[in-house]
Amino acid sequence: MATTAAVSSEKQGEFSQGWRVVAAALIGIGCGLSPLPFYTMGVFAPHLIAEFGWSVAEVMAGLMITTFSVVVGAPLAGALSERYGTRPVALGSIVLFGLSFMSMALLRGSLVQFYVTWGVIALIGSGTLPITFTRTVNRWFDKRRGIALGLAMSGTGIFGILCKPYLAWIIGDWGWRAGYAAIGAIPLVLALPIAIAWFREPAGEAAQHLAPAEKLTGLTRGEALRGKRFWIIALAMLIVSFALGGPVPNLEGILKDRGLDSATILSLTPLIGLSAIAGRIVGGLLLDRYWAPAVAFVILGLPSVACWVLSQGTYDASTAAFAILMIGFALGIEYDVLAYLTSRYFGLKAYSGLYSILYVFFALGSGIAPLVFGRIRDVTQGYGPALLTSAIALPLAAALFLLLGRYPRFEEDAA
Repeated sequence: MATTAAVSSEKQGEFSQGWRVVAAALIGIGCGLSPLPFYTMGVFAPHLIAEFGWSVAEVMAGLMITTFSVVVGAPLAGALSERYGTRPVALGSIVLFGLSFMSMALLRGSLVQFYVTWGVIALIGSGTLPITFTRTVNRWFDKRRGIALGLAMSGTGIFGILCKPYLAWIIGDWGWRAGYAAIGAIPLVLALPIAIAWFREPAGEAAQHLAPAEKLTGLTRGEALRGKRFWIIALAMLIVSFALGGPVPNLEGILKDRGLDSATILSLTPLIGLSAIAGRIVGGLLLDRYWAPAVAFVILGLPSVACWVLSQGTYDASTAAFAILMIGFALGIEYDVLAYLTSRYFGLKAYSGLYSILYVFFALGSGIAPLVFGRIRDVTQGYGPALLTSAIALPLAAALFLLLGRYPRFEEDAA
């Protein structure tokens, strides 16, 4: 009983000390590079196509450009975080990201300008990715790390719920240029002041109280890269992120192709964000309680059914809602899984560097997928083949997590 009470007290102590950091991470991630382009591209796409005559594939290629920039920006953000700490990297990136996103309002019909702007946004906004925020959350939490990460990552889902109707209102009244300005202002007016006030590394009494989570034990970057576990996670996340990353930015087009009206589509697409929040919280609780690879296998494999449903010729709004909820739930846990597996299998010694490299694989999949889906739509006049590919790939990729084995025990190695 005494041991159980001590463990319970320790868990409560982690949140009593670290809840502000979780809240700052939630807002910072939710207003950052991870969700903003991904959730808003589908809303802006019809207006850019109508204004400039671009194709669906040409617009969605903007997300691929962000991916190429993240390949450089993510490792850079990780290296800077390890050298200078996560706080200055996150704060500086929030400012630059917001301003650069607002500059999309200045588009003049040049695809080169469109792509270059996306490249700049992703490069200087990489410090708003979970790379910085999850490193600090991991240092504040140990026993409740899964739920802490889940809550922090839920910012992407919250934004997913709010951004589409918010954009519809802004664009409807003031046009798409005002939409870019309004979205770009969110990091500056919301994430920045909260991060300044609450986002910081544990120090002083907090560091003493949270000693187990504060220890920077684990593998070096070279040790992790030489092991098979790192590459299993990288391959699995590459495939999963592609399979889940393709449908979401194209969701409006997928539903429109199946005959659903605009009002119904507008009511359905926010379900992605709602279910993502549920996935983050439920997934975080499950990661704390059960073996993480098994949790990942089940939750990331199930959306295969959803992709198959969406690929069918016709379906009603309730069927589409079921499929969207399933995809959103999986989207909710994939970030958590990546952060959790990185900390548990490799430790915190080189967390930022290793997470940033794994995030590149994740970003490659999710960044290329919208372009591939859009190109398939342009060529075949439908999303069916792309959705069926995702349906096949998801369970196969999720099964790779089962090869990771038991968690290493770095505390004992370091003793």
